[in-house]
Amino acid sequence: MLARKSIIPEEYVLARIAAENLRKPRIRDRPRKARFIAKNGACNLAHKNIREQGRFLQDIFTTLVDLKWRHTLVIFTMSFLCSWLLFAMMWWLVAFAHGDMDPSTESTTNSTKWTPCVTCVRSFTSAFLFSIEVQVTIGFGGRMMTEECPLAITVLILQNIVGLIINAVMLGCIFMKTAQAHRRAETLIFSRQAVIAVRNGKLCFMFRVGDLRKSMIISASVRIQVVRKTTTPEGEVIPIHQVDIPVDNPIESNNIFLVAPLIICHVIDKRSPLYDISAADLALQDLELIVILEGVVETTGITTQARTSYIAEEILWGHRFVPIVTEEEGVYSVDYSKFGNTIKVAAPRCSARELDEKPSILIQTLQKSELSHQNSLRKRNSMRRNNSIRRSNSMRRTNPSLIVPKVQFITPEGSQSASET
Repeated sequence: MLARKSIIPEEYVLARIAAENLRKPRIRDRPRKARFIAKNGACNLAHKNIREQGRFLQDIFTTLVDLKWRHTLVIFTMSFLCSWLLFAMMWWLVAFAHGDMDPSTESTTNSTKWTPCVTCVRSFTSAFLFSIEVQVTIGFGGRMMTEECPLAITVLILQNIVGLIINAVMLGCIFMKTAQAHRRAETLIFSRQAVIAVRNGKLCFMFRVGDLRKSMIISASVRIQVVRKTTTPEGEVIPIHQVDIPVDNPIESNNIFLVAPLIICHVIDKRSPLYDISAADLALQDLELIVILEGVVETTGITTQARTSYIAEEILWGHRFVPIVTEEEGVYSVDYSKFGNTIKVAAPRCSARELDEKPSILIQTLQKSELSHQNSLRKRNSMRRNNSIRRSNSMRRTNPSLIVPKVQFITPEGSQSASET
């Protein structure tokens, strides 16, 4: 209002608005990078402009298994309906060519001079019903084959063979869809976040994996890959560059015994792509760590694979997973409610390269952590002591029975003195 009346100059108003905008910095979130593997293991990849679509029909069984359930059920139903209609048309043509459709033959049916190819087939509807009876081997006794037409016998054999092929393909397809390997992977779980902490004097990248079923995964192995965008010295840009990183496993066969949740560890050494990354640089890194768990299902013998990934925002520096396996009455118990819980521990904020060059950093970090832990214990003990003193004083004030009474003593001289006992 004042600016409109020209009491305050317009230049001053504009300067004040600019100063207020400068005081409030605008924080722009970094654009979220599309991850290559989702947390549930699905590949975040879209195939476009595929010109050779006929290659999918060359492997028709795998194509049927990969289809969605609604498409598979539609194809299942239409394959049977089309085969029934096709052979119903053939049975109708056989009956029409033999003259079974002629009404004049009804009077001669009872005589022994004329025999139809298929009894009681007078229309396309009856031919369709007979086609269903032949293919699904259901006989109601009204329609049956005779020895009159060799062509009808040939159609019967052909329909039986085609019906067996359709049953084998479609039932096998539905069985494979219900028993797919990724269904077993639904009960293989990974921790929501990964951690980086010190183990055995080395910085390690760790995550937890577990199996919810009692049936085990045989010959289970874990692989870790780093996916990042890189540029070669020649200037070639590789958008998805995959690098395998080793997993710390004392077993030479690299197989794990996944009977209980395990913490998989990767030592960050000179071979690791994380060797030059510090805690401050981790949030700025454009990388994704893909974890692949493979094994054979004990009950079915099918090879299964479970996948997940961790981006920079999902890696906690200086944390450690809490223990979840305890022994209770001679039985090991697993508490899955704490599966992804972590605690903060002492860890150097530098990279693994700096830690190898200056081992004293780790010693200083551990010493500082020990001092801070002792100080926190002292503060906690002092607070408990003060609280106990305050509690006792408040109880004395509130409870009169705890107050010590005053007693008077008479001296031989006759004087009285008061004292507390």
